[in-house]
Amino acid sequence: MSEVLLAVTGLRKTFGGVVAVASMDLEIRRGEKIGLIGPNGSGKTTLINCIAGMLRPTAGQINFAGLNVTNLPAHSRARLGIGRTFQLPKPFFSLTLAENLMIPLEFCSDLAVPAMQEQARSTLRLLGLEHAGDAYAGSLTQVDLRKLELARAVVAGPRLLIADETMAGLSTSEVDEILEVLTALAANGITIILIEHIMRAILSFSERLVCLDAGRKIADGLPDGVMGHPDVERAYLGE
Repeated sequence: MSEVLLAVTGLRKTFGGVVAVASMDLEIRRGEKIGLIGPNGSGKTTLINCIAGMLRPTAGQINFAGLNVTNLPAHSRARLGIGRTFQLPKPFFSLTLAENLMIPLEFCSDLAVPAMQEQARSTLRLLGLEHAGDAYAGSLTQVDLRKLELARAVVAGPRLLIADETMAGLSTSEVDEILEVLTALAANGITIILIEHIMRAILSFSERLVCLDAGRKIADGLPDGVMGHPDVERAYLGE
C-alpha cells in the first residue's frame, strides 16, 4: 500500500458560532484519485481551503508528506507540493498562456528562466494547449480557460492537486475533455482530490469517494458503496 501523503486529524473550522467543518479525519495516499462530494454547504470548500492554506483551522492538524503544515501560509504549502484550482478561473487576461505559467514557476520553483520556459511549454502540451501558448488568456474559450487554470496549478510539479469544480458550466463533450486531462495528470503521478457536482464525471474519475454533510464526513470508500450509503442518499435526496 502506498504511503500517506495527506493526513487531516481532528480538523475543525468555525466562523463565529457556525461550525463549517467538525472533527474531520481524512487520509489520502500517494497516487490516489479522490472524489470529494456533498451537497452545497457541506463544508467541501472550507476543508480544501484549510488544506491549501487559504484558511487557518480552528483546531486539528494537517500533515503533508510527513510535515506538519497546519500553520504554514498558502505559498509555503504550494512550494511543498500542494496545488489547487479555483471554481472561477482568474488568469492574467493580458498575458499569454505561457506567461501565465511563468508566474507560479517564479514563486514555486528554483529553475532558471530557460528551464521555466520549457516547463511552461511542456505543461501546455500535457494540457492540450500547446496550440495556444502565445495566445492571450482573454481570448480563450470556457473549456480552455479551465485547462489553463489546471495548468497554472500543476506547472510547478505539485504532489497533490485539489481540483475545485473544474467542469462547472461545461458541455458534455467539454466535461470529457477535462476528464482526459485529469486522467493524464494522475498518470503523471499527481495525487488528485476532485470536488465536483457532475456525478457522471466524478464517478468516472474517482477510485474513492469521500462525502461530507453539514461539516462532517459521512461516508468514505469505493464509489459504489458510498453512493449506496443511506446517509449519502439522505444528504442528497432527503428523507
